[in-house]
Amino acid sequence: MNLQLNSVQMIFAGLFVLLTVATLVTALKARLQPERNFTELKLRVRSWWLIVILFAVAMLSSLKVSMIFFTFVAFLSFKEYLSLIPMRRADRRVLFWAYLAIPIQFYWIYTGWYGMFIIFIPVYVFLFLPFRALLIGEMSGFLTSISTIQWGLMVGVFSIGHLACLMKIAGAELVVFLVLLTSLNDVAQYIWGKTFGRHKIIPKVSPNKTVEGFLGGVLTTTCISYFVAPILTPLSSAHSLLAGAMISAVGFIGDVTISAVKRDMGIKDSGTLIPGHGGILDRIDSLTYTAPLFFHFMYYFYY
Repeated sequence: MNLQLNSVQMIFAGLFVLLTVATLVTALKARLQPERNFTELKLRVRSWWLIVILFAVAMLSSLKVSMIFFTFVAFLSFKEYLSLIPMRRADRRVLFWAYLAIPIQFYWIYTGWYGMFIIFIPVYVFLFLPFRALLIGEMSGFLTSISTIQWGLMVGVFSIGHLACLMKIAGAELVVFLVLLTSLNDVAQYIWGKTFGRHKIIPKVSPNKTVEGFLGGVLTTTCISYFVAPILTPLSSAHSLLAGAMISAVGFIGDVTISAVKRDMGIKDSGTLIPGHGGILDRIDSLTYTAPLFFHFMYYFYY
């Protein structure tokens, strides 16, 4: 029997080991310090188990299963985004077409029609939705409504669609590499910021973000990229360093951009879908920027 693991399986095996350790450490801390409340930490670890298992199934299954997974993620993120934004009653008829665009967009990806994937939402849906809205005859709040829906499609559907397109063109390795680095960058920036953070970087948007956290995250993610890239990607040494720095920098931008939306709405989390983590937008905020930029980086240099 051949028990040799491929690179993606090795990464997930490592993640499961880390989660097992985190589960045991959390249980030990709860037993040794019964006076403290570790409920949120337990929920976070439990949610990470669910996230990693679902992602592993999507990455290790057939392309069809992966496309269904990404379509579902895009649907949930767009739905969650709309739940944050006040919409007109008349927009319900427009939203039908916006939701319909989601499976159509991922159908183009599944069939490998790159040209349609790259222009369907930014061009055709962008031109169609205002026309459908004006047929309703409600002009009050027209511009705000249409721009809100279109921005949601771009962030929650078009951007995340690049993960699916990367999967279609290059396989699971590059998707795992991108998601892994984006997630580790969030963790690294948090740890560096908590440990050494002194200077606020965007205090009005995200008071906990610091210059030290940002720079520490860039350095850490770039180093991780250099060592992990040979396992999962065709990146050269120079390109692996460049990709790591790019993922870290634009991941930060995606994070604070979604934070700005939440702050504008006066909320801390985008939802409660993932216990201990908030909503799905709270988990994919960085990916909304890293996915399209990394995709085009790889498409330009390697595909």
